[in-house]
Amino acid sequence: MVEETDSIAVILTFKRGHFSINLDTMNVSTQPTSNNTPLCYTINNPPFNYVPTIASAYFSSIFSILGVSSNLIAFVVLVKSFQRTNSSSRSSFLIFLGGLVVTDFMGLAVTGTIVISFHMTHFNWRALDPHCHFCNFMGMSMVFYGLCPLLLGAGMALERFIGIAHPFAHTALPKSRTVFMLLLVWFIAGCIALLPLAGVGSYHMQMPGSWCFFNISSEGSDLTFSVLFSMVGLTCLAVSFVLNTVSVVTLIKVCCVRDKMQRPRDQEIEMMVQLILIMAIASICWCPMLVFIAQTVLRGHPVQVEYLLLWLRFASWNQILDPWIYILFRRAVLQRVYSHIDWSKWSTLNRSLRESFSIFTPSSSFGRSHSTGDTEPREKLNETPNTP
Repeated sequence: MVEETDSIAVILTFKRGHFSINLDTMNVSTQPTSNNTPLCYTINNPPFNYVPTIASAYFSSIFSILGVSSNLIAFVVLVKSFQRTNSSSRSSFLIFLGGLVVTDFMGLAVTGTIVISFHMTHFNWRALDPHCHFCNFMGMSMVFYGLCPLLLGAGMALERFIGIAHPFAHTALPKSRTVFMLLLVWFIAGCIALLPLAGVGSYHMQMPGSWCFFNISSEGSDLTFSVLFSMVGLTCLAVSFVLNTVSVVTLIKVCCVRDKMQRPRDQEIEMMVQLILIMAIASICWCPMLVFIAQTVLRGHPVQVEYLLLWLRFASWNQILDPWIYILFRRAVLQRVYSHIDWSKWSTLNRSLRESFSIFTPSSSFGRSHSTGDTEPREKLNETPNTP
């Protein structure tokens, strides 16, 4: 989903009478009028009387180029990491990350092209798309590429939960199962995006005329789709938070009570750090938009266009920040940036955490006392007798 770049100041340059009519009719029932106006233009009918700004075109272009290039860099890094890795758990995580990067790239490329074209040419939507096919396509793209990062975040949290809490079951899962989960996420997001075309909700031209989205209304099927979109997004964030919290607690326990024969957990820690950052950015970027939609339709209030555009900008930043999490927050990068850090002390930190955590873990204290008891006879056997 590309950032809507028309500023609030641009919206306020509308004629007072025309602007008030748009706000008042934002939540009107989406039934076609008597003059056979297409459904997507029954609320906001272009062309709109506003003064376009050069800053909007430049800002849209810079935003889209930055997001597309960031995702391309992240995709190249992911491919190289996938070719070098030998861990099945890390391979599954990289497949999910690759799906997230591809989704963000396509979302910025598709929606960014439409918005930039509008700001460059100022085309008339009604003349270019008299049957709403183009508007419906952009609305579907906004919904699909908006829900995919949230659904993928929940899927990655589930994959890491299984990999940490149930490692043997995770090892038995082939890579094809991870690919199937990725395709399932895309399928679910696609089915939700197609619901307005099946009569559940409807896609409409949005103010100030450069983008299409579903009608945020408390009337009929628009209410159903608005609540569905909001609840799916918030549920994904909640599931991600719960599963990631359990995974972090489990990983701390495993790291603290591990013995010398257990393999290091550096990769698991690195993946969990990246996943937590992805969840945090998605929550910051998407929660205002999802809560705004839910509150608007459940309270029956008219849509406040300035807040809708503001929260849309917040949500759009998610597609730019996601790839930089993996580009920057890798142990190889951190070792180069912070070369003065002695990474060999990680085992010492784990040992100190294990000793502190042993107070709350009876099994670890029992194992330590049992091993100590076994070593005492060996020490006595190695003692030399005292000479008279």
